[in-house]
Amino acid sequence: MKPSNYSIYLQTIRQRVRRSGATVLSTFIDAIDWDQALARLATWARLRESRYVCLCNVHSVVTADSDPAFHEVLAGADLALPDGAPVAWVVANSGFEEQQRINGPDLMWRYMKVAEELGQSVFFYGSTQETLAKLEQSVRKHFPTLRIAGTISPAFGQVSAEEDQSHVDAINHSGAHVVFVGLGCPKQEAWMAAHKGRVASVMIGVGAAFDYHAGTLRRAPLWMQNNGMEWLYRLACEPRRLFKRYLMTNSVFVWKQALKWHAGGR
Repeated sequence: MKPSNYSIYLQTIRQRVRRSGATVLSTFIDAIDWDQALARLATWARLRESRYVCLCNVHSVVTADSDPAFHEVLAGADLALPDGAPVAWVVANSGFEEQQRINGPDLMWRYMKVAEELGQSVFFYGSTQETLAKLEQSVRKHFPTLRIAGTISPAFGQVSAEEDQSHVDAINHSGAHVVFVGLGCPKQEAWMAAHKGRVASVMIGVGAAFDYHAGTLRRAPLWMQNNGMEWLYRLACEPRRLFKRYLMTNSVFVWKQALKWHAGGR
């Protein structure tokens, strides 16, 4: 769907849409295509509804399967999208054959194009001041008429209640329609859940997307992305940090999902 068609599509989409999807391990994942996801976000953003969107990969669903608090966070999301290729494959094999992977970096980029077309504004929350400056420069180059409502690089670690409230006030006063949150999993998901009802914007957790679009991290080649191998590229680039997360977590995912299918569950 071309951006020019969004004004028509937004008139037909209902504010409350019945969700369909599949349970991956113990987490509900929405079955939705790119156009539907972008249109739903645009509808919520136009009304500045306080909602949050989680991009769920293998790490997310495995963590949620053993962490009740994080499971509740994902369950409370207004959209839980299949970020990781294995998660998308499970959804596709659960009766939604056309399901594609909807990942954070691409969702952020595509939605900024939609936001520019619709006259909406975006806010960037997370990462470092240096990365945010490079990100803003990149966004202005590619989307010259998109309004960037503001940026905040929160302090590393625990943020005081006073500082947190100042961040909420800054976001709300900026008039941002969408807040892209780049705090990493599971911190960004917990932050969004805690701020639903406080932040008058659609919050989208996009992980490392800030670094990719700022140029401080390189993404995997397109052929690896298209074949579900982006995790392997990231592992090769950051083996110490990601070894446990990818190899061990992926093994747990395959084992648990196989047991679930063997037991006849979907």
